[in-house]
Amino acid sequence: LFSKFIHPDKELYTEFYSLWIALMVVNAIIFLVGVVLNSLALYVFCFRTKTKTTSVIYTINLIVTDLLVGFSLPVRIIMFYSAGDCLNCSLVHIFGYFVNMYCSILFLTCICVDRYLAIVQVEASRRWRNPTCAKGICVFIWVFATVVTFSILTMAIQFAECCLAKILVLMVCEYFFPLIIIIFFTTRIMCALSKPSLMHQSRERRMRAVQLLTTVLIIFMICFTPFHVRQVAISINPDMPHDVSLLVYHVTVTLSSLNSCMDPIVYCFVTNNFQLTMKNIFRKTEPEQASVDILGMNKNSKSS
Repeated sequence: LFSKFIHPDKELYTEFYSLWIALMVVNAIIFLVGVVLNSLALYVFCFRTKTKTTSVIYTINLIVTDLLVGFSLPVRIIMFYSAGDCLNCSLVHIFGYFVNMYCSILFLTCICVDRYLAIVQVEASRRWRNPTCAKGICVFIWVFATVVTFSILTMAIQFAECCLAKILVLMVCEYFFPLIIIIFFTTRIMCALSKPSLMHQSRERRMRAVQLLTTVLIIFMICFTPFHVRQVAISINPDMPHDVSLLVYHVTVTLSSLNSCMDPIVYCFVTNNFQLTMKNIFRKTEPEQASVDILGMNKNSKSS
């Protein structure tokens, strides 16, 4: 069963060489753009952001996962030409890729939940929205994604074809439940922002909250949904034509990598002057510190 994870690259190369070349070019572009944007973002949030709020902590971890996903793309090409049929090399590459993909999903989910708590449940969530709690959640996410991915690959190696449906259900659950959470809290916060009780908050703050949640939902729909829909389709119809399954697999995996280029859009809504800091970096001037989490901090009337 593990061969189903490691053979598609070779099959695409031999059966659809032109598409393989096109996807390698796309992956190279995703690698370059994603690594550059996320490296700059990591510099801004680590060294130019004075206050490490919960949103900033989740964002830093999301940036790290995006960088690891980006660095895994050239490894696939190198592994194809140098490692051949090395199962251990394939296992390490696939394990790292899926751990980081599911960490991205979970950190995006955390950012959405944090937005809801910061805007709607300000007082009730004060004790939970602190850096110590956020760091603990991040550690849990890394451990959880690692354990679940390792379990999936272990089952794929040790068990027979009959377990394919159970493995796919486990993979889909790692995506399906975060998607439900994001849709639920996005709907709740959009409804809450229309209430007069929240009108004292600035229009810019409320608009940025909506923009952030909408962006996260779009990233889910474009990057992660096609891959998991394909997994569900395979489990429902295992007799799907091999060529169709192969092509859809590679296109959806490429789309799942695209989130490393799209996530920087989310960063623009986390701090109030992230875009200004980035512009100052490119202008080679001394930027101001991005120190205010516009969605996560409660400003008093004087500072406002």
